[in-house]
Amino acid sequence: MTRSRLPAIATVLSLASRALASRACGANANSTYEWQLGAARYDESDGTATIALSIVPGDRAQGTFFECVAEWPVSWAGWYSEASNQILWNDCIWAGNGQTYDTTVSSAVDWKNRVVYISHTYDCSDQEGSSALAIGSAPLELDCSAATDGSSSSCALTAAALSITTKGAPARLAADSCADNLDRYQSWQLEGWHRQYERAPGSTDPPTSDSGPSFTLRNMANTDVFDCVSQGSRNRNTTFDGTCSSAEENPTTAAEFRFDSTLDVLSVTQNWSCDDSAPFDVTGVGFVQATCSRVGNVLTCSSNPLWIGTKTV
Repeated sequence: MTRSRLPAIATVLSLASRALASRACGANANSTYEWQLGAARYDESDGTATIALSIVPGDRAQGTFFECVAEWPVSWAGWYSEASNQILWNDCIWAGNGQTYDTTVSSAVDWKNRVVYISHTYDCSDQEGSSALAIGSAPLELDCSAATDGSSSSCALTAAALSITTKGAPARLAADSCADNLDRYQSWQLEGWHRQYERAPGSTDPPTSDSGPSFTLRNMANTDVFDCVSQGSRNRNTTFDGTCSSAEENPTTAAEFRFDSTLDVLSVTQNWSCDDSAPFDVTGVGFVQATCSRVGNVLTCSSNPLWIGTKTV
């Protein structure tokens, strides 16, 4: 699966820098935010599904919107493989106009049940040093049509717009026990994405060399922060396994990742081993839209901060 299949707007908009702003999170952790899904399109062709969404913050005075685009094998139906219980999250690219209060905006689509999920992270203006996560969902109503030979199909949103309400809660400012984390929704904000690989212009072969991705992993449910680096590739520089190290002296938690560069899919797993509860782990999966610059045969890729969730809520 190659980036060229994505609408060109995703690449263009990814060059925009985000506005620096914040939201009042509220001490009662019951802040809600309104969004409008203005357009949605789903296409199937050659075994690949592409979903494209355009979402607008409920406060139209911001004068901006976000574009969300993802690809997956048709059989996945928005999940990480046919048998997975992890939904596939993808980054939404800010248009660059107007103002945004969010650090990241993401979406996911459960194609089996026609449900769209929206999430966003943001700094808390009323709780210095804290960031928050808000998530919401709504049913998708689409009109679909298929080619007479069955080679392709497409769907579009039936209504002029679809309202989605997200509900937020501030992240913790202090470390928490394993028992606390077991009962809390786990997710991560990825920052400082970097990958460098070598491939001749026009080539579709796997890269001749590839550093794999490195990034900072910030848990949105607690104070865990990890530095993540690739440890090597498998399958001819197409799949990378990596480890994530914590700055804590005696951490009770660890993280690791796997990146499929053919599908641009990143899987993150964090596990806990503490005295106050049995060991447990959580996994989240995201579609990474990085922007790459080329010098000769060498491509260097980076990304704005992006968010990866775990189970649907």
